[in-house]
Parts: sequence; structure tokens; C-alpha cells
Amino acid sequence: MKKVYLKRGKEESLLRFHPWVFSGAIQHADNDIAEGEVVRVVNSQDDFIAVGHYQMGSIAVRVLSFSDETVDEAFWARRLASALRVRQTVGLADNPRNNTYRLVHGEGDMLPGLVIDVYGQTAVMQAHSVGMHHCREAIARQLVQVMDGRIAHVYYKSETTLPGKMRSDESSLAADDGTLSYFIYGGCDDNTAMENGLLFYVDWLRGQKTGFFVDQRDNRLLLERFAKGRRVLNMFCYTGGFSFYAMRGGAELVHSVDSSAKAIELTNCNVELNFPGDTRHQAFCEDAFRYLEQAGSQYDLIILDPPAFAKHRGALHNALKGYIRLNHKALQKIQPGGILFTFSCSQVVTKDHFRNAVFTAAAQAGRQVRILHQLHQPADHPINIYHPEGEYLKGLVLYVE
Repeated sequence: MKKVYLKRGKEESLLRFHPWVFSGAIQHADNDIAEGEVVRVVNSQDDFIAVGHYQMGSIAVRVLSFSDETVDEAFWARRLASALRVRQTVGLADNPRNNTYRLVHGEGDMLPGLVIDVYGQTAVMQAHSVGMHHCREAIARQLVQVMDGRIAHVYYKSETTLPGKMRSDESSLAADDGTLSYFIYGGCDDNTAMENGLLFYVDWLRGQKTGFFVDQRDNRLLLERFAKGRRVLNMFCYTGGFSFYAMRGGAELVHSVDSSAKAIELTNCNVELNFPGDTRHQAFCEDAFRYLEQAGSQYDLIILDPPAFAKHRGALHNALKGYIRLNHKALQKIQPGGILFTFSCSQVVTKDHFRNAVFTAAAQAGRQVRILHQLHQPADHPINIYHPEGEYLKGLVLYVE
């Protein structure tokens, strides 16, 4: 196994089990290390520190283990079995009312660069690193074994998550049609899944992420408790998750808004799947800011769940301005006694950043606001205690006078 040698003193974060080696910490490396290759990370005295996947870029090595072990199919089996035990512990795997959950959450499950979401009998796997892309077939084989009949299909979906060079160089290795999305195992046309007793369609072929935003499951259930008798506006609705929870909660009216016509189509299909013929729901294909600008003051429950406004630190300032503008407009429009669910899924936006942005929006709107709940990602999106960057989802539930 080839080696990556760290500069003197640059092993400190790794000794605290942080799972990334940054390129600036490397003194030198053995020749001809291929991108995605498993390497040994050693200090300046050639002492072992970790093994991980090598990759070009700022994060040069994603650590797979701090033990000197072989990364083979038995390794993948152990890690996947550990991930499954966590989901069983929190009551998500083997739940008759919920066959939708995240099985692997990257660094949170000590498998950096890998995401696996389960939708009924289908597992959707995404690689966010070249190393995980190279290992996809072995991981899929062990996934089927570890899940022991819980899944019958494995769909690989990495067209948008791998580095651009890898997507162009290796697409021919993936499938006959030259894509990086295909069934590694099995094959299934049934894309219906269940979350907390509600049904929805998953577009794992063309949808965002793995086809559904699994990370809002607990927050959607909380919203259901607030929905009775309210007039609900679900902004950035995507496939309508918050909308059909609001309807089950007894909302008087639900309006879903998204700039994507495909998202609106999926939202309407999901509402019809759960509430056929129900006239309480309408969906609008419209820009969120434009819709809020033109909306009246009819809503007393608003959900703001936008896509990531900042994907890197350089975009942080503009992202915070965006959160202020969006929340300011919603706080202007919401009725007195209204409830606002507002979120950020930008990893570089901290809880304090987001809370300060919402504070600024409330002050600008001149509304009295109470925080009822502070929200975060669910238990199937665990945070590695040594990798605080994994805490990406944050939200607030506000009562607006």
C-alpha cells in the first residue's frame, strides 16, 4: 500500500480522529498514487496514523480507518452492519410504518464519501469521492448481504456528486448508456415508499439527492402537530413532503411552491397518492421570492426549506443575505399568531449564523417572535463527534405575534 507522508506536526487533527487530511498538511507522497486508491497516512517519522482514499483537491485523503487494516469486502461488511445497527437502535429499520431512512451518512458512519438511502426494497447509493466510486460494486455486494432480505435492488446515482473529471473520464465504466446512474443489483419500477405511514413517489432517476429529502422526516412530523385549521404555505416544496403532512394534520388549505415544474408534478402526485380528490391543496410553479412578494397575508403557517444557499465558505456572506431577505419577506406576510418553520441546509452556515440571520429578519420586519423549537438533522444522519462539519441541517420553529 502506498504512503502519504505528513509534514511535522500536521498529524494533530488526525490524532483527534478527524477524518480528513488536507492537501496542505502533506509533505510528500509515493509516486504514481491513483486517484481513489487506498493509501497509508504516516507522520514525518513514518509512523502509521490512518488508511484512507486518496483524491485530488483540498481534501486529499478521506480516512476510512485509524487502525492498520485492509480495506476489503469484509471491511465494507463490518461498516455497513454497524450502520444498520444504529438504524435498528433508533427504530427506523424494520419499522412497518416507515421503510424510508438513510442507512449510510458519510463521515457520520465512518464511510466518508458514501451515502445510501433506503426506499422500501430499493437502496439508492451515491459516491461523493472517487474512492467510493471505485468500490461501488464491492459495497453493493456486501450491502445486499448485510441487509439480509430487507432490500432487493441497489441503484447507483452519482452523476452529480463525483468530481467533474471523474464523471467525464469514467462514465463508460458505469452503464451501457454512458451514465453514472444505473442498477448495480436487481432492477425495479416500483418507486413508492412510506414515511411515518404516508406514501410518496421517489424519483431516484432524475430527482435531487437520492430522490427525496429523508433528513426532514422528524421535522415534517412536528409540523403535522401545528397544522390543524391553519392555512399553510410550503415554499421550495420539492416533492411536497411538508404539504401532505400538513394535510394529514388537518390544515384548512395548503399551497406548495417550487420553481421546478418537475417538483410540482411530483408534489401533486404525492398529494393525490395520500389524499385523492382533496381540494385543499394547490401547487404553483413559481420563483419563491416572487411568490412571497406577491402573496397576501392569508397564511398562518409557512415553511421555508430552501436549497443550500452556500456550498463553500466564499459564498457565506451572500448566503446570509439571502436567508435574511427570505425570512424577512415571510415574517412580513405571515398572520399574527402564525408559525414559521425555517431551515438552512448549508454546511458552512453555522447555527449561530442562521439564528442571527433570522434575528435580523425579525427585527427588520418589526415582529415579536418567540423560538418554539430548534431543529436539526435526524438520528439516521448521525454526526461523527470528531467531525463537527457533519452538522449541516439547522432550523427554527417560530411563533410570530
